[in-house]
Amino acid sequence: MTVREILHVGNPLLRERSREVSHAELASPQMQQLIDDLIDTMHAANGAGIAAPQVGELVRIATIEVTHNPRYPYKPPIPLTVVVNPVVEFLDDELVEVNEGCLSVPNMRGNVMRHVNIRVSYADRHGHPHEEIKRGLTAGTFQHELDHLDGLLFLDRVHDTRSLTTWEQFERFHRAEFIERITAFVERVGS
Repeated sequence: MTVREILHVGNPLLRERSREVSHAELASPQMQQLIDDLIDTMHAANGAGIAAPQVGELVRIATIEVTHNPRYPYKPPIPLTVVVNPVVEFLDDELVEVNEGCLSVPNMRGNVMRHVNIRVSYADRHGHPHEEIKRGLTAGTFQHELDHLDGLLFLDRVHDTRSLTTWEQFERFHRAEFIERITAFVERVGS
């Protein structure tokens, strides 16, 4: 198990656009080790996902998984997914306001608008192509992680900076209302 250091906001690597990975490069032991390290790092940090730039690797790879995550108990389950060279298409204009945090922005949360319905095309860790429709909070989780591949942080998408809060203050003042609102949303749209 290899847990890598997670870069924090202010590190210029987090603001770079990542490059695509060739099929041959993806099959290399180095790239497969990076994927394993991303999974280990995501699990160790209780993240819902992590992208390669967050550990200092500017390649278009991210891992996503939600299974009884203590940081995000309201998120629907997402099986372990390795996403390589993803392309996202918004299927409509429906948006939802989500309160997000990020492993690269420690102890900070804020409200962002995310598309509710997306199509994501990507290769898995073995280079096999996938095209999937993602909805609801799952779509938001994918958008958050894939933003990292373009040098974006959730902070760039916060539409009202008054929503920025620490984890402690979110828990104290905002969590109950958010959980109530987002639970109703999840019940309405599913994942």
